[in-house]
Amino acid sequence: HCDEFVPPVWNLVAHVASLGMRFYNGTAFPERYRQAVFIAEHGSWNRSRKTGYQVSVVRLNGQRAVSYEPFVSGWMKNESAWGRPADVLVMPDGSLLVSDDLAGVIYRITYRGKRQGRPAEG
Repeated sequence: HCDEFVPPVWNLVAHVASLGMRFYNGTAFPERYRQAVFIAEHGSWNRSRKTGYQVSVVRLNGQRAVSYEPFVSGWMKNESAWGRPADVLVMPDGSLLVSDDLAGVIYRITYRGKRQGRPAEG
C-alpha cells in the first residue's frame, strides 16, 4: 500500500540517523541557504563503515529537493567519532546551533562572508 504515502523528497543514506532537521528561515547565510533544510546526522554506530556524523543541507526549489551536500563535517576521524550532531536550531540572528550529545556541547555556526584569497601574481 505504498501509494497511500507521500514519497520522501530526498533519500538519505541508511543509518545516518537524521535526528534533527530545520528549514532555514534566517538571513545571515547566503541566499542559496534560504528555505533549505539543515539536517543533523547523528551517525551510525553498529556498521562496519560508518556514515553520518555531519550536518548536511538539502536545497529546495519549491517543494522539490534539488541537492544534498555536507555543510559541516569532521566529527569522525579514522572511523572513530569524537562528536555526534543531534539537532539543529535556527537562531533569531540567523546563526545555527548544533547540539552534540557525544561531546556534550552546543556549537554556534555563523557566516562571515567569503574568504579573500591571495591576489594572483604575475
